[in-house]
Amino acid sequence: MRIVKRPGELGVHSMDSFRLAVPDLTVAEGFYKAFGLDVREEGGGLGLYTFGSEHRWASLREGGRKKLGSLSFGVFEEDFEPMKRRVEAEGIQLLDAPPGVDTDGVWFYDHNGLLIEMKVADKTSPNEKMSFSMPSAPAGVAAAPQRSRAVPVQPRRLAHILVFTADLPKAIGFYSRVLGLRLSDRSGDDVCFMHGIHGSDHHLIAFARSSAPGLHHCSWDVGSINEIGAGAMRMAERGFQKGWGLGRHVLGSNYFHYVQDPWGSYSEYSSDIDYIPSDCDWASGDYPGEDAIYLWGPNIPDGFIFNHELSGA
Repeated sequence: MRIVKRPGELGVHSMDSFRLAVPDLTVAEGFYKAFGLDVREEGGGLGLYTFGSEHRWASLREGGRKKLGSLSFGVFEEDFEPMKRRVEAEGIQLLDAPPGVDTDGVWFYDHNGLLIEMKVADKTSPNEKMSFSMPSAPAGVAAAPQRSRAVPVQPRRLAHILVFTADLPKAIGFYSRVLGLRLSDRSGDDVCFMHGIHGSDHHLIAFARSSAPGLHHCSWDVGSINEIGAGAMRMAERGFQKGWGLGRHVLGSNYFHYVQDPWGSYSEYSSDIDYIPSDCDWASGDYPGEDAIYLWGPNIPDGFIFNHELSGA
């Protein structure tokens, strides 16, 4: 597939991966395996992969409590040095990589103290809208397989993450000015969504307001509403019943189901999200909360937007 860059502009092209500390790696392994990910033991921790790919989407280590460690963004090789100079021109201090992390990237803190890596990497954000299936069988043909023969759901890739931030306007300013992302849409100073300029989904990162950084959810792309439903049912059978869905978002338009993990954050099955190609100047909007979150679905559960990484949470 041909990669198309937006000419004459600098910006990260992908959300490459994230690092997360969890209280118990055994519990984490069980949750993410049930979710449909390829979970591998790596260097005393776990790597989260999607089946059929050697790209590591997340690294998990065991810690006292759940804590988002860092976000890693990918850039094209020819853009790395100009992007590094831009970071330095902002007066941002470059840091050493965290202990045990082998990387050629540059590290720095964002506006809210979250550790960021920028590195040369293959583009993992899609170069066109991902395929979506909603077939209807012809008359005289049974469309659904027997339940015992249903194929297990396996997400195709990490779609995006939503993190907490103390100041949304500052988040928009930092990630657009330093990393070259663009605002897709927002709802006041409560939540916003940002995309990559070289072609990406409606958002590869989103922000929600809280008094400290933290992970709200990681979102995983699947190819149909049927897969969302089947994944949600499997998770419920494994004891992971708390969550939100099935529904359809407004900003991004994707169908969704969120499953709450054992530490209060969520993993989302997502399908058919809006796509913003590299030559599109997306007209961002600012929408009231009642018109911004979901088009249809169950009511949002109480406490759904809560930062469990707050001190004392």
